[in-house]
Amino acid sequence: MDIVLLIVGLGVLILGGEFLVKGAVGFSRTMKISPLVVGMTVVAFGTSAPELIVSLTSALEGNPGIAIGNVVGSNVANIALVLGVTVLIFPIVADRQTKRVDLPMMLFTTFLFFFFAKDGMLELYEGIIMVAIIVTFTFLLIRGARNKSIREGNEDWEDERKEPSYWKSLLFLHIGFVGLYFGADWFIQGAVSLADILLHGNPEKDTIIGVTVVAFGTSAPELVASTVAAYRKETDISIGNLIGSNIFNILVVLGITSIVKPIPVTKEVLEFDMFWVIGVALLLLVIIAIGKKIGRIKGAILLSTYVAYIVIILLRVKGVI
Repeated sequence: MDIVLLIVGLGVLILGGEFLVKGAVGFSRTMKISPLVVGMTVVAFGTSAPELIVSLTSALEGNPGIAIGNVVGSNVANIALVLGVTVLIFPIVADRQTKRVDLPMMLFTTFLFFFFAKDGMLELYEGIIMVAIIVTFTFLLIRGARNKSIREGNEDWEDERKEPSYWKSLLFLHIGFVGLYFGADWFIQGAVSLADILLHGNPEKDTIIGVTVVAFGTSAPELVASTVAAYRKETDISIGNLIGSNIFNILVVLGITSIVKPIPVTKEVLEFDMFWVIGVALLLLVIIAIGKKIGRIKGAILLSTYVAYIVIILLRVKGVI
């Protein structure tokens, strides 16, 4: 039964990713918006919604600290694991906007997270600031896309919204989001149950499953969406999804959660996890700065970084380091 759930979850994930990318491509073409903007907003927000749901639920149940681990693990995995695997299969080209706008914004939000977390707590006012930043950034992205559309002769989007392709794209987007959500959930359930059987008797079983299977599963929507987008040669959606997801995780997931309830930041997060979050973000900066193409060698470097991250966590759990 566990294997069946795992296979069904994976199948639904892939199907959801296919619908999501089709919907995103159709939406960007109908509305005459850059696929990168769609990836940075619609796709990124949709694939990161599970993190928001988990963090808010945890906060309301009195465990807001779970939000930090959720975001930290997801942000490291999105770049080192998801982008690494994606470009190993399908190399990606980073365009001008990625280098000049999106990546700097991701770096800014990462360092803002570190600055706010330094005192060991994410407060209400800090959450309000983060949410205000993402609202402003999203507004400016969409306004820029609309202004570009107007310059190309499209006075408004009223006519586009009457097109059958507009509603078809929205339907595909919704099917994709639902597929990714339930597919990831079933995939994680099946994988955790299977790992539980395989690791029976191991005293570190829960930690190993959490760091490997669950961490991979929560990044599965981004992985599937980015891989499918790259396969369909929609690389702007692929990289926009990952960078946008990292921005969303910090500004929206942590922002809204800290508004609901202040989030404690442990010494462990500040001295270990934050190092990896910032380090992976800076590594991506270097990788994109060295040539436009993010090819297989760079993908191998990213993936190796994620493997090192997991190995070091497991060694720390066992007290080796």
